[in-house]
Amino acid sequence: MSAKGKTIYRCTDCGADHPKWAGKCDVCGAWNSLVEEMAARSAPTGGAARRAGGARTMAEGGSVVATPRLREVSGSESRRWKTGINEFDFVLGGGIVPGSMILIGGEPGIGKSTLLLQVAARLQSGGHPTLYASGEESALQIKLRADRLSEDAGDVSLLSETNLETVLTTAAAVSPAVLIVDSIQTVFTNDLEGAPGNVGQVRECAARLMRFAKESGTAVFVVGHVTKGGGIAGPKTLEHIVDTVLYFEGENSLDHRVLRATKNRFGSVDEIGVFRMAQDGLVPVANPSELFLGDRSMHSSGSAVTALMEGTRPILIEVQALAAKAGFGTPQRVATGYDGRRLALLLAVLDKRAGLSFGQLDVFLNVVGGVRLQEPAGDLAVAAALASSVYDRSLPNDAVFVGEVGLGGEIRPVSQAERRLAEAANMGMTTAYLAERTVPKRVPKGLRAVGVRTIADLFERVFT
Repeated sequence: MSAKGKTIYRCTDCGADHPKWAGKCDVCGAWNSLVEEMAARSAPTGGAARRAGGARTMAEGGSVVATPRLREVSGSESRRWKTGINEFDFVLGGGIVPGSMILIGGEPGIGKSTLLLQVAARLQSGGHPTLYASGEESALQIKLRADRLSEDAGDVSLLSETNLETVLTTAAAVSPAVLIVDSIQTVFTNDLEGAPGNVGQVRECAARLMRFAKESGTAVFVVGHVTKGGGIAGPKTLEHIVDTVLYFEGENSLDHRVLRATKNRFGSVDEIGVFRMAQDGLVPVANPSELFLGDRSMHSSGSAVTALMEGTRPILIEVQALAAKAGFGTPQRVATGYDGRRLALLLAVLDKRAGLSFGQLDVFLNVVGGVRLQEPAGDLAVAAALASSVYDRSLPNDAVFVGEVGLGGEIRPVSQAERRLAEAANMGMTTAYLAERTVPKRVPKGLRAVGVRTIADLFERVFT
């Protein structure tokens, strides 16, 4: 038992309770699976509990509350707070919902604190008092960062504290509209003995912050660091507790960052916002397609353009492929931003259905701009780029390729073809190759939609 309250150690694999920590769970045998948790009050047992009756025992400690009908519930959709940062508001679904809890994850140094400091400055200037609680930096360090930003964050309230009770007590006294906690791995509660950042501390602190947000109506932003595996450090239940989960992604060698929503109770998921890292902070990019296609070479082989749907937003990206003679016995298969197993599948289809043999060739595939090509709509562009590299003939510079490639070499239709073609037309594309069944009745002005049945049909049209 903890000196500060009754705690137990629960196995994350089987859920068994233990009175003290151990390296191995006695029930399921899992190692390093016991985490510290607050113990719930035990229910009465024995003959007294049986005599009390089932309903009475289950309802012990509760109270009767009002149960309004759905038609009587007033929504807060119209009360969203705009930050003025268009890409940030777009990813959230139109702005910040009062009383919501938002988790922002990302690798160290990616720009999470910079983005939230800009958001705090915008909210403060818009009449929404903001409290920035930092457990990683002192007030002077935060001020030095704020001085480099284009936003005026001089009126934002600062709190350099890691004790959760102090943070919540201060927030209750100040009554901010928005509370920013940077980061959840540095905050701890006195009720648990574990060190800050362990599974028990992260889960308990997040649950209390969520309860504070719902009871007070304060919107809470929580920063979470990302592990080597790409997930937010701490238990997976952390993402289940919050209302919205945002991932801030980007390569250190690139000057743009992508904010992606993987969970949103108040808007669409998989929406992305693109930012460019500048000297004075993060600058929203209104047209991501122009950013990803800006440095595209006009006459090189192995380059193809496809249109992806990131949430509700179509984006044009470039796919580059290089097929070269293998220098060793076993050819290499290297893919950046694309699933390696999907690449192996397409290579087999091209060999079987189009007569392109890659058995003696090294294959390198790159999705430009650090974007991950996850939906199958980019298969046609990958196949076209691979064939272009093998034939050493460039594809039309003003063509876009959209479609899924099946095992029989057939081109399958994809969803929201009209929106993809509209974005292609806006970016100056004149030809779109896609599945015959996907060709819409209304094609944007200046764009010619060409329906193809198989990859052999596509290669015949493009390379002959």
